Amino acid sequence: MQTLTHHGFRIYKSYLSPPAQRAMVDGLRAVIRAAPLSHYETPWGKRMSVGMSAAGAFGWVSDRAGYRYADKHPSGVPWPKIPDAVLAVWQDLVPDARAPECCLINFYGSAAKMGLHSDDTEGDFTQPVVSISLGDPATFRMGGPSRKDPTRSILLESGDVVVMAGDSRLAYHGVDRIRFGRSDLLQKGGRINLTLRVVTPPD
Repeated sequence: MQTLTHHGFRIYKSYLSPPAQRAMVDGLRAVIRAAPLSHYETPWGKRMSVGMSAAGAFGWVSDRAGYRYADKHPSGVPWPKIPDAVLAVWQDLVPDARAPECCLINFYGSAAKMGLHSDDTEGDFTQPVVSISLGDPATFRMGGPSRKDPTRSILLESGDVVVMAGDSRLAYHGVDRIRFGRSDLLQKGGRINLTLRVVTPPD
């Protein structure tokens, strides 16, 4: 496993072995059955290209009312529990952090992307965000605390994990494109990105 750093971003290349990736995807299938993927709208009415769901005490949602965390799926059902295999990544890489309260599940199809953004809707920025890549490779763009800061891109492949903490916790980042069909982890192609985060303010 190779570890790279860039302005506080820590990238663990090939952190998950192929068998561990397959087991994690199998565990996520039950989560998606209980809380199906949704294509949310931005506050200004644009449909997002990324399908989203979540596990944990909270899930991230968006509509005309704005970006926010909710304790239930849009269907009204509670979010499923975060799978143990996903929690184990957090416990291994950020053992001193508070327990994650949300695992956001993003599914990228062939044309999906995610513009530059900062994860700034949580209540405790001292806690890290841990991002797990599964499936097709993606071009991941990393910036700084301002949207205008210079950016650098890196190819994230299946099994890679990124930790955003310290200087990178509120840095702008995004996904430019997916190299669709390059991985055989997902039967129909695409990329799953899991982001674990703490939602509530500290006690």
